[in-house]
Amino acid sequence: MVINMAAGNPLQLGSIEQFCRAAETGSFTSAAETLGLTPAAVSRSISRLEQRLGVRLFFRTTRAVKLTTEGELYWKECHLALEQIAEAERAITGSQTVPSGPLRISVSAAYGTFRLLPLMPKFTDLYPQIDIEISISDKIIDFVEEGFDLAIRLGVPQDSRLVALKLEDASLGVFGTPTYLAKKGEPYRIDELNQHDCIQYISPNTGRPLQWLFTDELGTSIEKQITSRMRVHNDALGAVAWVNAGGGLYQTYRFAVGDALRRGDLVEVLQKYSGCSRPFSILYPQNRHLSARVRAFVEFLRSAVKS
Repeated sequence: MVINMAAGNPLQLGSIEQFCRAAETGSFTSAAETLGLTPAAVSRSISRLEQRLGVRLFFRTTRAVKLTTEGELYWKECHLALEQIAEAERAITGSQTVPSGPLRISVSAAYGTFRLLPLMPKFTDLYPQIDIEISISDKIIDFVEEGFDLAIRLGVPQDSRLVALKLEDASLGVFGTPTYLAKKGEPYRIDELNQHDCIQYISPNTGRPLQWLFTDELGTSIEKQITSRMRVHNDALGAVAWVNAGGGLYQTYRFAVGDALRRGDLVEVLQKYSGCSRPFSILYPQNRHLSARVRAFVEFLRSAVKS
């Protein structure tokens, strides 16, 4: 298939498909075998592609081929484009009645561990032909560079390149173990936190501690900057583990400590100042065609969270 470009340079989809297959297999011979071509034909096609682009896409040896830096970037974009074309063809022919294929999700640590993963068995039962890969990290991602279909993150980013669908407002509380509270006493006012061991979470994206949020008797929001000798960088789960071990007080989402609260392993303090929350959203690139499997996951998660 040939598509005429505005500059008069024809775009050869066949060559791009051969390039992608060679990139994935690391071999012109293997790519040729899967496409029913000769290795020489694949090599010539990719050489023409390199000549058209004006860059080298592969380092070639007698045994294998390896992508250059430019080739790696081109492969990621072309792989996504070919996948979108295949999805579009399935959509208009009605051939994809059941969502299938790989689905790569990036999710922040606390939300991934305590909210998303407990829901995944139901999703995988509903869609057995979808292959799930979940990366749990609080770091900001690059969708194209890292190849993710979507992400779940704290907040509603003001980025015109992303679509942000709000999932929920996750309620917050301050928690400690009975043993810690027996030793240090229970705080009854926000300013009493200055006399307590408070565990700080340091965001990997800002390098700054996450402020604690409260609501006063009049319903006014209060941000409390915690100063502490106890800090956890990059991993909110580490802070949860620390408070569970009796290390001090920590403000986190109620969904992250629900089981510990029900068992009595943790106690919520300063409840009269609670009522604050933080939003979580599903994110995906603005210009990306949503595959059937991505749509299925988004619809499932939004429904599951609401219920």
